[in-house]
Amino acid sequence: MKRILTTAALAAVLAAGGSWVLSPSAQPPLGAAGAQEAASPVVDMTLGQADAPVEIIEYGSFTCPHCAAFEETVFPQIKENYIDTGKVKFTFREAYFNKYDMWASLMARCGGEMKYFGIVDMIYSTQNEWARQSSEQGVADAIRKMGLQAGIGQEELDACMQDGEQLKALVAWYQGNVEKDGFNSTPSFIVDGELHSNMPYDEFSKLLDERYEAAQ
Repeated sequence: MKRILTTAALAAVLAAGGSWVLSPSAQPPLGAAGAQEAASPVVDMTLGQADAPVEIIEYGSFTCPHCAAFEETVFPQIKENYIDTGKVKFTFREAYFNKYDMWASLMARCGGEMKYFGIVDMIYSTQNEWARQSSEQGVADAIRKMGLQAGIGQEELDACMQDGEQLKALVAWYQGNVEKDGFNSTPSFIVDGELHSNMPYDEFSKLLDERYEAAQ
């Protein structure tokens, strides 16, 4: 489990310009103040029926090993038994610990809603490779490579990775989510409005069954 990056720490990352090495010629597009202003709306990425009786919102960091383990071992069972059967509407929201989380988020969203969850699976299944490169540029190159493998065009990917306005919007959105939902680690889950920490599938299944039965 990883602790979230506080607003002050996140602002420091941005102010230092460390979030912007994805293009050799790119310049840092925002400072600490810019992180507070949403320049464009951020779309929630969702699976399942819109009117499903139970709602899960997951907050996950792309560099969090516990999030990767959840994606590999627990999420497939939830998808098969609850999302695909119409019982649960599932939304994934990115949390940011560091600049690598931000870069991966920009790339994942570049593919649009149709490709998003496939890219998320790619990010988590290869986390030990891309997130542990020996240099920042190595991480950036690995993230770009994933985007190309996912079928995002080179020009489109370049535009996404250098989109300072989108980054502002995402950071402000993340900070608003922390304030609204009160999570302080990842993965965290909002199930029908209540905050829950990470749990194994058996516990998650019991909770979802209880929520589903109560909604009938």
